[in-house]
Amino acid sequence: MNLSIALFSLLMSLLTFNWNDEKISTVEIIKNETDSIKPIEELNLTKAFVLGKFNYKTDSTFIKVNVQHAAKTVYLKKVVYAAFLEMHKAAQKDDIQLVILSGTRNFDEQKAIWERKWMTYSNLEPLQRARKILEYSSMPSSSRHHWGTDLDLNSLSNSYFSSEKGKAIYDWLILNANDFGFYQVYTTKEKGRTGYNLEKWHWSYLPLANQYLEFYNSNITIDDINGFKGFEIAKELHIIEDYVNGISQQVKEYN
Repeated sequence: MNLSIALFSLLMSLLTFNWNDEKISTVEIIKNETDSIKPIEELNLTKAFVLGKFNYKTDSTFIKVNVQHAAKTVYLKKVVYAAFLEMHKAAQKDDIQLVILSGTRNFDEQKAIWERKWMTYSNLEPLQRARKILEYSSMPSSSRHHWGTDLDLNSLSNSYFSSEKGKAIYDWLILNANDFGFYQVYTTKEKGRTGYNLEKWHWSYLPLANQYLEFYNSNITIDDINGFKGFEIAKELHIIEDYVNGISQQVKEYN
């Protein structure tokens, strides 16, 4: 009788041991498979894309931003908007409200901005006129906004982010935005950064933007920047060297 009980107990122990081993093994497999799944966008890059010469509204990799997150109609790359939503959710928990003022702009939209300002500063010589515009606005075909990776948040005034509510927003972004892939590209020029002036509102999703910039630098020349008023002086202004690549050291070093 005692022998039967002992044999039964041994059998149950073996069965339990094997079942637990099977369970642990399955969990480990599921975990490993989950860890290997990452949202990677297939990069079918073209010169037309990085130059902004395409229709993002009909591009399946872009999405219209929900009205509750933007001050106007805005489109972004789908993966960029997904990252923004995560950042927006985290910001809300800290009583920070992030609002997108501007996202994707194609060549034609950038051209409209450029040529409007070109006429505004018509009293200046062409080179001076262009430099005045380039304080805060890009030449068409040289803007990061073409890519759907960059967005302007809350205000287009640096002073807004220097006090009270604006400062709280900027401080939160400096502390947290990198965790979601967003970086401020146009920082102070105190350390020799070239190009556009400081823009505390401009944040770029680097997991995509840095790949686009790499393609841009490998495939675009100054001859590709044309088709708008004043384009002839792009070479003299070193648009690609000083403006397209006039980004913060942190962004340059991003991997």
